[in-house]
Parts: sequence; structure tokens; C-alpha cells
Amino acid sequence: MLDVAVLREDPWPDGPDWERLATRATLAAIERTPQRDWLEHQVQIEVAVRLTSDDEVHLLNRQYRGKDRPTNVLSFPMVQPDLLDTVTQGSDDGEVLLGDIVLAHGVCAAEAADKGISVADHATHLIVHGTLHLLGHDHGTDMEAEAMEGLERDVLRGLGIADPYLIRED
Repeated sequence: MLDVAVLREDPWPDGPDWERLATRATLAAIERTPQRDWLEHQVQIEVAVRLTSDDEVHLLNRQYRGKDRPTNVLSFPMVQPDLLDTVTQGSDDGEVLLGDIVLAHGVCAAEAADKGISVADHATHLIVHGTLHLLGHDHGTDMEAEAMEGLERDVLRGLGIADPYLIRED
């Protein structure tokens, strides 16, 4: 079971159904990782998605990553990657608080416009990306980046979203 709580703040628009979009993206990402077993064993997985301003993400990025600029998405895992395989064994209630994902509206909207895609599709990609980070994936090395991008492509293809890493030639 999956519980995705979405907190939408200005300037994010009312539509689409952000909760449905975030749940669909998070579930699709989990289903393509070893943690898909959690879904089969009735583990309660909780993820929070915050849709907020560039200013808020700038502050968080500076505070937690030492980077003095906004970015498109930040992930704050609640489970250390080396504990993901065993985290449900010590849980009395089978509940896993996976972590938080934060998206910056202005950065997301500008990137979507650059790519010629909808903000909803780009936000879906960023939530998939953030979920994979919560599940221990990273892109610190070329090999890790290739593996993570391949997984993102697979997840997004399953959601009917075009490959975000294709270079468009106009």
C-alpha cells in the first residue's frame, strides 16, 4: 500500500490532480525496483511530495546541499540506502516512511517549456527521479547516472511519457 501526501503551494496551479499524478509516478518507480516486494507484502509506504516555490527550494538546497541556487527537485530520504532491504523486518506495523520530495515550480516550468512538454509530464519525471533517490539510487558517477536514467526511461515509458533524455533537434 502506498500513501503519497501532496502539499501544493503557490505558485503551483490547481490542475492537474497533483495527488493522483504523484501517486502514479511514485508507484511506477517503486514497481520497477527491488522494493516492489513491499507492495506484495502489504507494507505501508509513505512519501511526502511538496510542490513549492523556487525560493523555498533555493533555501533548502543551500541549507542541505551547500548549493546557493534553486534546483528542480530535492529528495530527503528517511531510510539509509544500506537499510532498504531490511527496513520492514524491524517494523511492528509494516510501515516505511520513505521520505520527502520537493519540486520548485519556476525551475520545473522553465525546464518543461525548454523541452516542449507539459509541466505535468516534467513533474512526473521529477517525482520518479526523486522516488528513485529515496530508494537509494544515485547519479554521482557515469555508471550510476546511466543506470538511473535507464530506470527513469523505463518507468516513464510505462506511464506513456516520452524519454526525457532525448536531445531534441528543432
